[in-house]
Amino acid sequence: MSLNAIFDIAGSAMAAETARLSTSAENMGNANVEMGSPDEVYQPKYPIFQAVQENANQWLGDQVKAGVKVKGIYESDAEPYKKYSPNNPIADEQGFVYTSGVNYVEEMANVISSSRSYQMNIELLNTTKQLMQRTLQLGE
Repeated sequence: MSLNAIFDIAGSAMAAETARLSTSAENMGNANVEMGSPDEVYQPKYPIFQAVQENANQWLGDQVKAGVKVKGIYESDAEPYKKYSPNNPIADEQGFVYTSGVNYVEEMANVISSSRSYQMNIELLNTTKQLMQRTLQLGE
């Protein structure tokens, strides 16, 4: 695997972490939206990552492709929160409103983890760039 492949691998990881960060932002943004029915409540979304290892049996060949991709997005089946609010105009006939089952602690952990992974991949790209520059300076 050449140093150029590292750019593809780190780039795919950064794209995956961007998807995770985006879904967490969407989840937190919709966490307090109230609805009059539990069936209408926003369901938290999470990306599903898949490892990419095409031609992995070729040892150190330039044809090996690796990285990560977003296989899809799944919606959580977390139970919505139920709050008694009889004066709310969207309350159901029993006086309840419903909000999403978003767990703020879990979402913030996802945001921090995603941010750290993204930063790590940037450092990986910077290190690879420096190694390539040093290799080019060998001929001078």
